[in-house]
Amino acid sequence: MHDTPPSVPDFTQWPSFPFEGDLHVKQLDDPVPVEPPRKGEGLRECTACNAPDDAYIWVGERWRVRAMDRPTGLPMVLILESRTHLDLGDLPNLLAAELGVMTVRLERAIRSLDGVARVHVNRWGDGSAHLHMWFLARPYGRLQLRGTFLSLWDSILPPISEAQWRENLALVAAWLAEFGGRPLAEPPRIQWQAPSSLLAQSEAADAAAAAADAAAAAAAVSVIEAAEEIPEPADSTPSVDPTDDDTAPSADAANGDADAGSTAAGAAPTSEAASPARAGNTASGAPAGTTPPGNSTSGTTPSGTATSGVAGAVVANGPAVPPGAAVRNGPADDDAADKGAAGALDEAPRKAAPNTGA
Repeated sequence: MHDTPPSVPDFTQWPSFPFEGDLHVKQLDDPVPVEPPRKGEGLRECTACNAPDDAYIWVGERWRVRAMDRPTGLPMVLILESRTHLDLGDLPNLLAAELGVMTVRLERAIRSLDGVARVHVNRWGDGSAHLHMWFLARPYGRLQLRGTFLSLWDSILPPISEAQWRENLALVAAWLAEFGGRPLAEPPRIQWQAPSSLLAQSEAADAAAAAADAAAAAAAVSVIEAAEEIPEPADSTPSVDPTDDDTAPSADAANGDADAGSTAAGAAPTSEAASPARAGNTASGAPAGTTPPGNSTSGTTPSGTATSGVAGAVVANGPAVPPGAAVRNGPADDDAADKGAAGALDEAPRKAAPNTGA
């Protein structure tokens, strides 16, 4: 007497099986005499060959790594593809050896992410003739997701946040770039705009989460189904780098205008009274308007060496000048010296700098 086969296989009782309740096995279809061509076979175009590098998170000389077009339930799902249109059994020795290196490298990169316990590596190849290897990350502590049903759980679990998803992509791309190639995935941008209130922030977050869940539920695609279709490159929004057009007001050192925002301290004097050379040449017995030795006032020092009358000006000690003698440093100072004899040098101490408080 023959044993009656069970209505459903034993794996439906495994803890990792994602379904429960009454299940029925589908009727197996009759085999077809000729299998239909895959993508990249016959007259069918190869989507991987026509995809630009911008559709990938990392590109190298002979390999490229791409992600799904949106977050899924697992922390990370990536696909490793060869640039050359070859299937797994058609790889030459060089690419076959590199496939092993790239598989180990990508597995380590994904396993380095926070919250990842294992990385499942799969190759089906029923949808495309172009070699593509699947890498699925199992969340840490989720023992129910262990085993062969991880690809089914990926479309059952709620999608992770897009910010976390983009951050994981950027980390994996940076890891691979340490060994060469070019990373193309960027981390999420920080949202600097603060809401008007905490209530508005909470309501906006709830609305965004509800919209994301609805969109994910409406467009859910399992990993196995996605193996037949290569996601088109997602629309990328060019990053806007705001620039500050405002320029700080600069002090005009030529005119020393305090009203324009410049300070007199450290400004280069241009008048005869503010000239360090002329101020340094003023000694005891200088022309009228200067302070006699020993009297400390604004614009002079107790030793008799006069300053320029501007706060922060350099004090210049010049040689002693006989009383009433006019000091000339060059042809350009002829007019200034004549004015000094008439008492024009007295103007400097009276023009108090903003820092002197006079």
